[in-house]
Amino acid sequence: MNNKSYCKALLPPPATSVFRACAIAVALFAAAPASLRADTPDWMRAAAQEKLPEYPMETTAVILLDETIVTAKRPEEIEILSRRVVRILRPQGKADFGRVQVYLSDDRKLSSLKAWCIPAQGDAYEVKEKDAVEVGFAEAGVLYGDLRRKVLEIPAADPGSVVGYEYVVKRRPFFLQSQWEFQENVPVHLSRFSLRLPGSWEYDARWANHANVEPRSDGPNSFTWEVRDVPAIEPEADMPPYRAIAPRLAVEYFPPVAGGKSGSTWQSVGAWSAQMFAGRNTATPEIQAKVNDLVAGKTDTLDKIRALAEFAQNQIRYVAIEIGIGGFQPHMAADVFTNRYGDCKDKANLLRTMLGVIGVEAYPVLVNTERGSVLQDFPAAMSFDHAIIAVRLPQDVPDSDLFSVINNAKLGRLLIFDPTHPYVPLGYIPYYEQDSYALLVTPDGGDLLHLPSLIPASNRLSRTGKFVLHPDGTLSGEVDELRRGTEAAEKRRELQHLPPADRGKALERFLGAFLNNCTLTKGNIKNLDDNNGLLLIHYEFVAPSYSKTAGNLLLVRPVVLGRKASHVAEKERKYAVDLDNETLQTDSFEIELPPGYAADDLPQPASSEFDFGRYSSETKLENNVLLYKRTYETRKITVPLAQVPDLKTFFRKIAADERATAVLKRATP
Repeated sequence: MNNKSYCKALLPPPATSVFRACAIAVALFAAAPASLRADTPDWMRAAAQEKLPEYPMETTAVILLDETIVTAKRPEEIEILSRRVVRILRPQGKADFGRVQVYLSDDRKLSSLKAWCIPAQGDAYEVKEKDAVEVGFAEAGVLYGDLRRKVLEIPAADPGSVVGYEYVVKRRPFFLQSQWEFQENVPVHLSRFSLRLPGSWEYDARWANHANVEPRSDGPNSFTWEVRDVPAIEPEADMPPYRAIAPRLAVEYFPPVAGGKSGSTWQSVGAWSAQMFAGRNTATPEIQAKVNDLVAGKTDTLDKIRALAEFAQNQIRYVAIEIGIGGFQPHMAADVFTNRYGDCKDKANLLRTMLGVIGVEAYPVLVNTERGSVLQDFPAAMSFDHAIIAVRLPQDVPDSDLFSVINNAKLGRLLIFDPTHPYVPLGYIPYYEQDSYALLVTPDGGDLLHLPSLIPASNRLSRTGKFVLHPDGTLSGEVDELRRGTEAAEKRRELQHLPPADRGKALERFLGAFLNNCTLTKGNIKNLDDNNGLLLIHYEFVAPSYSKTAGNLLLVRPVVLGRKASHVAEKERKYAVDLDNETLQTDSFEIELPPGYAADDLPQPASSEFDFGRYSSETKLENNVLLYKRTYETRKITVPLAQVPDLKTFFRKIAADERATAVLKRATP
């Protein structure tokens, strides 16, 4: 994964990014021929002979040694030595660790690469760099970049074998900072990080998601941190992003300067980033003409801002060209406008340029798409992978319907907007950017912001259904859905890329999750391409055998559609629960019954409320119509582990309500 750039695709980062240089390769390469049989290095043999603790039967591999040595030679040259020894336990372990994959770029050069294997049977083998294959590395949406990878297959990496590698990379860094990540999805027996500095240099170290570990001194200005027997991260449903839970050490190192330490602050990181954006926002006559055309006839400032935001969002394709400093510096606004494409920082820069034409100030904002990745007390430009924008609202702009506005002590009201996300309108931000730290970049430097969690009512789903239950048990009816905010954005993401003929199939698949053998008879969607409008979905269906009979009793489930209960309640958890966003959802269903039935046993009203959410429902029978209403609201994005027992109680009550059956008794012969 290219961590040097602000920009990433909107898709969530792959879980295997934790493997770093030994990540799972997507492409399959033919095994390189082994070179001369050779002795393995001492550090590999020592690791292979380590006595290990017991591991679960399903463990695919164990990392016996993971070692990184960072040597600062001078500010323009950093050398990184990486070593790893892995015992393969299962075939999947071979797929994951049977190759070395080193990421390179114009500022990251490979000095040496070697690998070895101690097979379960036979002599050890050495595999050298000449047997490696160098290939490009393409991220989604990146047209061209200088990132590439060198892949070295390790023969005989079968279950029972031990594989190891060592490589050295020399970097010309933009920042004198490193991060040590030592927990993965397999157990780690020993992880070690060493820092070798020139005699007069200093460092700052900060920990995240882990108690502080003091380093040992290995000599003059040489330090080593170690951790042992780190358990695997076990994937859980709805867990927070990896970087929000995985422990890591962030280290910044720097040469001496007059007056004391030269460590970063958020202000200085912002000042450096401001240099990257400086002079890139010149409004050419062509840009000015387009702005004038887009705002023509509009007298309301907010309408003008919205028109320009929609242009940057929908008319500038996401295409990235990132070479060297281009991972941080946007292209000139004029080039992005002319070509009609750019990456996230290009789109943000063009939008602030266009807003400037109408006299509205705007500033770049750097974020990370993995909520929880940015450490409040560790200023680092490498913390960010995405760029959005903050619009300084003029006094005449009301903000009652702009849910992503924050108040800044220096600049007043700032409207946060992501022009890269194709479905989230002005006044909202994507769910993965909410409740996270971001860096506001101004000419004066940087200011760390806390992006808001959008209130539940801003993310609305209202479902109303009217149905008829026929004497043979068939249920027919119609449903209207109203969606706004994230509830609309995610549904638009699902439906917009589908051909119109396939959108009905998507609705039918949704119905099929709740109704057996259901047939969609009609469906239409309004405002699918209008991000600012409410998304309205209407569908009609017929579902046979919806009710059941038992003698003179009729059994009917009042909750026809929709599931609010989560499977997080099914087993014990190790991690908090990420609910994505705060939301307010309501269902109102009316089922007209066959004549001649009276209530025998109706589900009791459900009620459950905690600080993270509330749920209530009611079932009634009136004039031969079974009426069901419920409200579901979440008030937190992340529910901490300490509250997971309450969350399980919350969802269990919801699940019981969703399964509940109304028992109706025939009142007439």
